[in-house]
Amino acid sequence: MVGTRGLRALALAAGSVGGLSGAAWSLLTSQSRQARTVIGAPVDLPPNADGCHLPDGTGPLPLADARHLITLAVLGDSTAAGLGAESPDLLPGVLLARGLAAESGRPVRLTTHAVGGSRTTGLAPQVDEALRHPPDVAVVIVGGNDVTARLGPNASAALLAAQVRRLIAAGTAVVVGTCPDLGAIVPIPQPLRAVARRWSLALARAQARELSSTGATSVPLAALLAPHFLARPQDLFSGDRFHPNGAGYALAAEVMLAPLCAAAGVRRAR
Repeated sequence: MVGTRGLRALALAAGSVGGLSGAAWSLLTSQSRQARTVIGAPVDLPPNADGCHLPDGTGPLPLADARHLITLAVLGDSTAAGLGAESPDLLPGVLLARGLAAESGRPVRLTTHAVGGSRTTGLAPQVDEALRHPPDVAVVIVGGNDVTARLGPNASAALLAAQVRRLIAAGTAVVVGTCPDLGAIVPIPQPLRAVARRWSLALARAQARELSSTGATSVPLAALLAPHFLARPQDLFSGDRFHPNGAGYALAAEVMLAPLCAAAGVRRAR
């Protein structure tokens, strides 16, 4: 999700692009301050459960038979890292690794490179690290913080596609969860939330367009998840009311597992 510091940048972007009047400008900047106060700043890092996850759901373990191993890397921002998950078992990377292990019958070694607060402009160092030992498959979720990068959706999406091509060129299959719908974050007041929604959906569309020529699989998280988060915010958001909780990440992993299995060449049993 977009960092709290991005809310003021969102108001700035709305003013510069939309030609807001002085009154509208004051309203948006005032609302960004209000939202930052309500949401607060995250104080904890997400837990980590990198290692080998087995088809029976156990893990992480330090070692597994490399002959049958599937390697999975997770890159992106705080949503990819799992900020807000109550325990390591509920991290999105862990949920996907265990799901992939169960479907394939093979151990999956998870490595998380995602860093909270990351923007697409900062994705390259994560890709550099991942390519030290290119994984079989990678999951990327990034874009929510790009409002602070002062880039338009098309430029941001082009940067994402460039990094995805680097992974694919190294033999890694890639699944990208496109930008979530920031309009689902209820503590952002209206009309700032409408601006956030419009901006994030524009980025998601641009990401999908750019990725269509890369060979990666894109998963439209905004379309698939926002209706659930809007209907059940108390069940799917963490205590900061900003990042998903374990149940929210489980829902995201559910919609990403089938594309992940397909990218990894795994035929699902169910």
